[in-house]
Amino acid sequence: MHKTTKEDVFNVVWKACDTFRGVIDPSQYKDYVLTMLFIKYVGDVWLDRWQAYLERYKGDEARADWAMQKERFIVPPHARFSYLYEHRNEPNIGELINQALEALEEANPQKLSGEDGAGVFRNIDFNSSNLGDVKDKNTRLKNLLIDFSDKRLDLRPSALDGQDIIGDAYEYLIGFFASDAGKKAGEFYTPSQVSTLIAKLTKSAPGARICDPTCGSGSLLIKAGKEVGSDNFALYGQEANGSTWALAVMNMFLHGMDNATIRWGDTIRNPKLKEGDALMKFDTVVANPPFSLDKWGKEVADNDTYNRFWRGAPSKSKGDWAFISHMIETAYEGRGKVGVVVPHGVLFRGSSEGVIRQKTIEENLLEAVIGLPANLFFGTGIPAAILIFNKGKGDNRDVLFIDASQRFEQGKNQNVLREKDMEHIVSLHAQFEQGQLQPGTVEDKFAYVATFEEVKENEFNLNIPRYVDTFEEEPEVDLDAVAQRIEGLERELSQVQEQMAAYLKELGLKH
Repeated sequence: MHKTTKEDVFNVVWKACDTFRGVIDPSQYKDYVLTMLFIKYVGDVWLDRWQAYLERYKGDEARADWAMQKERFIVPPHARFSYLYEHRNEPNIGELINQALEALEEANPQKLSGEDGAGVFRNIDFNSSNLGDVKDKNTRLKNLLIDFSDKRLDLRPSALDGQDIIGDAYEYLIGFFASDAGKKAGEFYTPSQVSTLIAKLTKSAPGARICDPTCGSGSLLIKAGKEVGSDNFALYGQEANGSTWALAVMNMFLHGMDNATIRWGDTIRNPKLKEGDALMKFDTVVANPPFSLDKWGKEVADNDTYNRFWRGAPSKSKGDWAFISHMIETAYEGRGKVGVVVPHGVLFRGSSEGVIRQKTIEENLLEAVIGLPANLFFGTGIPAAILIFNKGKGDNRDVLFIDASQRFEQGKNQNVLREKDMEHIVSLHAQFEQGQLQPGTVEDKFAYVATFEEVKENEFNLNIPRYVDTFEEEPEVDLDAVAQRIEGLERELSQVQEQMAAYLKELGLKH
């Protein structure tokens, strides 16, 4: 029996992408291709379980049907991939695929619907005129179904070559689509190495509640869950973009994290993760919020129901500290941890941002500032940093600064954090948490532990070069040797000029 590998999944999906090239923006490929992958997956899982129950009950379909009601998903007949493939030539195939998604949502309301009752696929339309006129659209959707009918793409659990093949493949494919999506990629994807680093720096204990309030497609949230080292954790997320929210919901199921709670909505204007009238609290809060977002919701922050911005609200044109404030306020008092990706301006900009930054540091919440290499993120080449906040920091008021800006491997389009460098960063941070690093230089040109007094003397400016000296002295120049070299070059030049004059004279005689 053929075992489906990640490469099989990649090959089918890459082929399916050709269906949409030149028709829609690359950032939209994922909505159609990954949704079809989800349809194929739930249909194959359903078939696997159905056949198992038929065998158990010796062909009694009624008993098998009864048993299937307790499975992860109920998949109505017309919502199965096999049904759509059989009807691939129908003139209304786009409508049939939409109906299949609606049927999946209605059959699994607790899993595939938002808190307002509407389904997760509400923003994904296979019958959209964006896919071309009726004839061209039908041809494209037919080809998409043919691509996914490939025999190598058997997604039944019994046919997968490994525990998390489909989840890993989905994650890789989201990254693949991000590489094609340009500037729009940052809206739904955090590079894998950055997600891994944040997850390790904020490693949660078993039983933890973990949240990403700007979760995109959910990759960072899943990495944070996996770092726990057991299945004893709960994931929560919120995402403002509807189609990206659907990707996150699918991502959780494809990784077997069926109990994750992912909400659709604007975290600043309309936080959805609540207990009663209060914001839900978490052991770990991680995020890669939009960098310096304009029109982020200052009008709400000025009169916030949840008092998230009591330290102040940033300017209406840069929302970085609004997201950071939300994250800090939703972390448990006395033990909550926060890991957030930020542009460097967050470290030193003044005005209202400077006030919030100062108050946060004075509360002894800031634990570490880690500078990352440039060109790590899709859609922007600017360098970013990771801030780690700890609401259980205790009496230690020091702050760890790490400059990892030169620790990377150069890639074709993006730079990549190396495994050894991530391990080194995590190790230093762990030593700092355990009180093993004293104030002063920890590692020349890489890490420094600053006291609160030093940060205060720097007027709470966190710009990393103020603390980590990366200055490289120029080698001394031997002026005598340089002068001798110049004399030698001048002699060589004179000889060449004499030879050239002789050649020209010779050529002149020949004419």
